[in-house]
Amino acid sequence: MFNNQLMADVTFIVGPPGHIQVIPAHKYVLATGSSVFYAMFYGGLAECKQEIQVPDVEPSAFLTLLKYLYCDEIQLEADTVLSTLYVAKKYFVPHVARACVNYLETSLTAKNACLLLSQSRLFEEPELMQRCWEVIDAQAEMALTSDGFIDIDVSTLESVLARETLNCKEINLFEAALAWAQAECVRREIEPTPTNKRAMLGSAIYLVRFPTMTLEEFANSAAQLEILTPQETIDIFLHFTAATKPQLSYPIKARAGLKAQICHRFQSCAYRSNQWRYRGRCDSIQFCVDKRIFVVGFGLYGSSNGAADYNVKIELKRLGRVLAENNTKFFSDGSSSTFHVYFENPIQIEPECLYTASAVLDGSELSYFGQEGLTEVYMGTVTFQFHCSSESTNGTGVQGGQIPELIYYGPTVNAAIVNVNTNDD
Repeated sequence: MFNNQLMADVTFIVGPPGHIQVIPAHKYVLATGSSVFYAMFYGGLAECKQEIQVPDVEPSAFLTLLKYLYCDEIQLEADTVLSTLYVAKKYFVPHVARACVNYLETSLTAKNACLLLSQSRLFEEPELMQRCWEVIDAQAEMALTSDGFIDIDVSTLESVLARETLNCKEINLFEAALAWAQAECVRREIEPTPTNKRAMLGSAIYLVRFPTMTLEEFANSAAQLEILTPQETIDIFLHFTAATKPQLSYPIKARAGLKAQICHRFQSCAYRSNQWRYRGRCDSIQFCVDKRIFVVGFGLYGSSNGAADYNVKIELKRLGRVLAENNTKFFSDGSSSTFHVYFENPIQIEPECLYTASAVLDGSELSYFGQEGLTEVYMGTVTFQFHCSSESTNGTGVQGGQIPELIYYGPTVNAAIVNVNTNDD
């Protein structure tokens, strides 16, 4: 009976002019699955028309909704999931709306987080909104330069610029705001002059924390673009250089950003005269988590034979595909402390998926190594599980070796390790 003219008693004309599709339906079927359809067909203000115009809904999204009502099946596509969420909200079909939100959460990345944030605010989906903020906070630079950022509404722009926990430089925020203002000028078919860009930003400009830029960043960018008034530019320069600072209309306190957390997987460390050695071999460990996090880098052990410099290549993989890698250096002071090395950008880690963390070190032959390894580490709100990796050719495993720490952004934690499981892998 789905999308079938047989015994149909209502017809929907769906889509905007020029892109309409005629969709037959059966009032009783629709009314049993949606209180909105019930009111439309059988309520006190029931529709008597045989044809109902629905110009604000995409035909493919409307058909997705009807297929659920007829067949109890939900087939979502990336290109139409937002419009399907809209129609599910419009006709109050919560199960379809929830499926759309779940789909969006699993496909959430820095590239689409800002646009999805805008849509989640529109659709009043607080859980999706929170997931979007987690991604934007941790991967702010990537999110701000994404294609979707310039398409967000001004209210969402203001909420981003006001965000205290964004993990990026202020100059990046300013450049993103300018890109949005440029696009808004194009949308309104006005010339993108500095004056018009400032007008498009409106009060949002006062959320940019110009005084927290470096003097060089401000002088070489914002001060020369004529977005600020001459007096604003002078006052900000005086804020940087003068002993008596003028009153500014812009926030002077730097954003707090995100605080990195550290998952430590060993209960102790040691050194022996014949290990831990390197010579270009790979130390590797696999891990998974039960909530989305963003890996920032690793903590590594250094020399057990006095101070030493190390070159290191760190890498993060999933299913054999390299997600991120970085060639970097660190100085070991000869202590048993861990030394932190970082990727260029945080890497999004999805729950219940297996990832491989690897490090290839070149430096002092002898170093400290971890022992009494944990297969499971509970970090207050996130649980890490560790497994041996077949890529590890230097002896690192669950019970001992290198890569003692994963550095990450994630849900706030109050205690470092609340509960541990020391069973072997």
